[in-house]
Parts: sequence; structure tokens; C-alpha cells
Amino acid sequence: MNARKALHGVRFAFGTLTVFPARITRWDRDAARAGMTLAPLAGLAVGLCAAAAGAGCWALGTGAPLAAVVASAVPALLTRGLHLDGLADVADGLGSAKPAEDALRIMKQSDIGPFGVITLLFCLGAQIAALARLYEHGWARAAVATVVAAVAARTALTLAARRGVPAARPEGLGAVVAGTVPVVRAAVVAVVVTALCAAAGLVSGVRAAPRFALAVVAALAVAQVLLRRCVRRFGGVTGDVFGAVAESATTVTLVALTVG
Repeated sequence: MNARKALHGVRFAFGTLTVFPARITRWDRDAARAGMTLAPLAGLAVGLCAAAAGAGCWALGTGAPLAAVVASAVPALLTRGLHLDGLADVADGLGSAKPAEDALRIMKQSDIGPFGVITLLFCLGAQIAALARLYEHGWARAAVATVVAAVAARTALTLAARRGVPAARPEGLGAVVAGTVPVVRAAVVAVVVTALCAAAGLVSGVRAAPRFALAVVAALAVAQVLLRRCVRRFGGVTGDVFGAVAESATTVTLVALTVG
């Protein structure tokens, strides 16, 4: 990937996955390929902001629960809540038990059904509870976990955009990014990110590094299971599916880091 493509990719990743000011100069599959390859960089930016906000609350003496709430809220703000909205829509679509076309229509509606509400409550509850537990072991460990979870979530998006995964609709973000990233490139990104996350875990000690690596692997594995389920159910991926994949990976990463 040359410098110009990388720049277009960074703009695409930040412009579609965050609220950071990034002017998208190209909206095509080449830019999407670079953007989804570099999606973990957008996750890094979101994670650092969330970690800083949570650590700031901790420093002010708010305690673990409130620091966890703030650290969980910042990613939602920095993504316009789109990933959480996608999670709710996918839950409604999967829970509807209707044919793919009807399920996709349900997902496209602006309202949120009971399956979506319940899924959001449990998902956010798990994230906050896990972060609160991590803050009990110190702000540094929680801060690193926040960053790692955000990066793992966007790495799951890179894998979800790999070749061979079709789009469910001919329009929308899902249609632009689906199947753009070469399989080998997506795998390399996943391996590199997992290694870097393990290195980040050294902040909590040498023994923590394998735990961080395993947490990322678990998150990516669960995200792939959800992805496969959505492809079979809806016939492919949509922007909502990408959001659901990201939130699932975030939740699994944080929960896994509380184990042991």
C-alpha cells in the first residue's frame, strides 16, 4: 500500500467509523479496501480517548463504576452511536425469524424492537461491569483494556470486510466495503494487532500478555461466529452487521480480560 492509498484509507476509516474530522476524498472500493485494512487505527484513536476519559474520572476520585460508565460512553459518542444502533438492528433482524428480505426491512427501520433493546442492555451492562472490575485493579490496567478492546473491535471489521463475504444489499456502507480486503491481508492485520495487544498487556505484568492476546483471539472468534450467522441469515453483510460485529468484539474482549 503506497502513501497516497494509505492516506485515502485513513480518511475513509476515520470518516466512516468515527466523528473525527476526516474528509473522505474517495468513495470507491479501492479506498474502502485501504480504509478497512487500516480500521484498527481508528479503533486506536477511539480507545485512547475513552481510556483518557476513564482515567480522568478515576483521578478525580469518582470510583470504578462511574469511570467505567464514562469509558464506555466515549466510544459511543465518537462513533455517533452507529455501532450500538447496528447491534440493536441486527438483534431485531435475527430475532424476527422472518425471511431475509423482511428481516433486512426490519433492520432498516428507525425504531428499535424488544430484541434490540434487550441486547443493548446486556451488551452495555457487560462492558461497564467488566471495566468496573478492571478499574478495581488499577486505572492503568483498565485504560490498556479499553484501548485493546477498541482496537480488537475494528480488527474484527477488517476481517468482516475480507473477500468472500458478500453484501446483503446493493447499496449502503456494507455494499461498498464488503469483500474488499484480501484474505491474507486481513489475516496479517489480525495477527499483528493480536501481537501488539499482547505487548500492551505487559503494562500489567509479563503474565498479563498472554491473557490480552487470548482476549483478542476470543473476541475475533466470536465476531466471526456472529458474522457467519448474519451472512447465512441475511444473505450477506450490511452496515448494521459491521456495527454488531464491532460491539460484540468489544464486549468479549473486556469480559475475557476479567477472567482469572
